[in-house]
Amino acid sequence: MVEKRFGVSLKDYNTFGIDVRCDCLCGFSSIDDLRELHAGGLFGSRWGVISGGSNILFTGDYRGTLLHPRGDRITETSREGDRVRLHVEAGVVWNDFVDYCVAHGLWGAENLAYIPGYVGASPVQNIGAYGAEAADIIESVETFSTDTGTRLVMAREHCAFSYRTSVFKTVLRGKVVITAVDFVLSATPSPKLGYGDLRDRVVSLGGPSLGAIRDAVTAIRKAKLPEPAELGNAGSFFKNPVVEDAVASELKKEYPDMPLYPSGQAGYSKLAAGWLIDRCGWKGRRLGPTAVHDRQALVLVNLGGASGRDILDLAAAVSRDVEERFGVALESEVNIL
Repeated sequence: MVEKRFGVSLKDYNTFGIDVRCDCLCGFSSIDDLRELHAGGLFGSRWGVISGGSNILFTGDYRGTLLHPRGDRITETSREGDRVRLHVEAGVVWNDFVDYCVAHGLWGAENLAYIPGYVGASPVQNIGAYGAEAADIIESVETFSTDTGTRLVMAREHCAFSYRTSVFKTVLRGKVVITAVDFVLSATPSPKLGYGDLRDRVVSLGGPSLGAIRDAVTAIRKAKLPEPAELGNAGSFFKNPVVEDAVASELKKEYPDMPLYPSGQAGYSKLAAGWLIDRCGWKGRRLGPTAVHDRQALVLVNLGGASGRDILDLAAAVSRDVEERFGVALESEVNIL
C-alpha cells in the first residue's frame, strides 16, 4: 500500500542531518504500488528515491516527491551445489542483509559489513570495501520502468558496474526505480583478506570465519568513521582518483610514501584520496560548522547546524587544494541534490 506524507522534514532521512523538507514523501513496498503511482502521473513530475540517506547531500528543500522503499523481505530462491540465490527487497537495511548471510553460512557479503544504507541503493553506487564490491555477488536487479510502467529485470552484465558507479547512476538515472536485488552467495568458504589491517584483525579474532571477518570489518569501520547520530556525515565523500599510470609514476617519484593501488583498468592506477587530503593539511580542520574528520580525511562532517551549501563549500576548498598541489581532481562519491 502506498503511504503519502506531505511537507516532511528530511533531517532523519539523511545521515548528514541536513534539515530540509520535501513536498511529498511516498513509501512503497511493491511493483504494484509503483504501478499505482505511475497511473496517477507521479513520474511526469519531479521525483527521486531516498533509502537510508547515507549517500546524499541536500542543498535545499526538495520540490517534488521522494520515494522511500519499505519492502524488507529476504527470500532464498534456489540452492544449486554451493551456490545460493537470495531475492532481497530494496527496503532491507544493507547491514541486516550481511548479518543474514553470516548467520546462514553464506560467503560473499562479509567484507561489506557495516556499510550504511539499504539494499536497493547498493547497485547504484556499486558499494565496496576491503577488496569486495556489491557487483561481485549481484546476479540481477529488479526495477520498475518509469517510462513504460512495467517491471524490468536487468542481468548483472547489463548493469555496467565499475568503480563506485553503474548504469543506474548514469544512463538509467531517473528512468527506473530499484525494487529488489538478486544475489548469488557461496556456501563454500572464500575469505578475502588482501588488506593488511583486515587480515591482522581477523587473525586476532581466531581466523577467517564469516563471523570473524564481519566483526573485523565492523570494528575497523567503527574506529575510522564517526557515527552519523553523533556527527552528521555520509561516509567517504570523495572517490579515490583513478589516473593514468604515467601520472601515478611521476607522483610516486615525488612522494615515495604515497599509497598506490591497481585500478582494475589497464594503464590506470588508483590513488588514495584520503592521503592526498591529509597531505594538504585538511585532516581535522574546520570550516565554519563543518570539518574534515580527524580520523578519516575522506569524511566530511556536520558539526551541528550546517547546511548542504556549507558542506559543498568545504568539499570545494578541499578539492581545490588537492588539485593545486597534486594536479589531481577529486570527484564526489555523494549524490548532490
